[in-house]
Amino acid sequence: MTEELSRSSALSERHRALGSELEDWNGMGTAWSYASDPNDEHDAIRERAGMFDMSPLKKVFVRGPDALPVLDHATSRDLTRLDPGQAAYLSVMTDNGTLADDAIVSNNGNDEWMIVHGSGRTMTMLQASARGRDVEIALDDGLHDISVQGPQSLDILNRHCSIDLADLRYFHHVPADLFGHPVRLSRTGYSGERGYEIFADASHVVDIWDRLVAEGVMPCSFTALDKVRIEAGLLFYDYDMTSEHTPWEVGLGFTVNAAKQHFRGREALMAARGSEKLRNVGLIVDHDDMVPGGEALSLDDGTLVGTINSPCYSHRMGKSLALAHVSPAVADGTVLHVKGDGIDTTAVVSTLPFYDPQKIRTHA
Repeated sequence: MTEELSRSSALSERHRALGSELEDWNGMGTAWSYASDPNDEHDAIRERAGMFDMSPLKKVFVRGPDALPVLDHATSRDLTRLDPGQAAYLSVMTDNGTLADDAIVSNNGNDEWMIVHGSGRTMTMLQASARGRDVEIALDDGLHDISVQGPQSLDILNRHCSIDLADLRYFHHVPADLFGHPVRLSRTGYSGERGYEIFADASHVVDIWDRLVAEGVMPCSFTALDKVRIEAGLLFYDYDMTSEHTPWEVGLGFTVNAAKQHFRGREALMAARGSEKLRNVGLIVDHDDMVPGGEALSLDDGTLVGTINSPCYSHRMGKSLALAHVSPAVADGTVLHVKGDGIDTTAVVSTLPFYDPQKIRTHA
């Protein structure tokens, strides 16, 4: 499939009114920043409720008698275990046993599945797995995705929902009416908080957005998204993982079902286990701001051992944080030297996530 750079969100004018210049990500104009302070947006997500327009993610429907075999071949988890109404986070694999993408797959029932992914090669991998199969694969850009995240998200959405969302478990989804509009609600997100993704048609999504604003839900930019997802230790494809990495190397081994015998790249992936060239870690940087990213990491003797990939400054934690790749031998607690353009400091290797390490808030 040819990448379409003209993808646009039905919420574009709402983003412009909030000060966004709609920078490109994944072929769609994206609210990377607003006129509001991203720290205030960060506070809204952690204390009340904030929302992101995640419509730049690609929503792909896989339908037909062979939908399950196609998805099961392209991905690392055993999807035969996924009942209708359930979803799973997983790795999309290359023939070399590396990551083509990461994604969330939802079983909608009746031989219909939805896979939501970012900027990797999911569509290419699906099409390859679909050859000779009875299946339809279709990108649906008319389906939008508002992600409402924060401790008040349940109460706010429940007041206007046709079902009781308190019964919806983590990584489950259900069709419902919200503010009188048909939607699919998924108890998922990218923030480290309890939250819900609202999948709605373009013809309904603006009204849903406006009504959420009226309920006090704060629109949040991708700058704030970076802050909360780094605090929560969540990865971003092309920043924290690429097609050069195996799931073992970037902390996604939990997405691999080792007992599953037939999926793309399995032999290479299993052979690579135990031979990792790097590992994904958190860093607490001795700096009073966010570092730019790309800084080299070294030991006391000058040996280069890694690179910073995703930095942020958490005003709530009062720390400069980052996700980084380091040599597997670098242990948690190690002090590393950090050098880059205008940066010469140290950082301590930290376990992830930085925020809510027991993940109580997302799983509540």
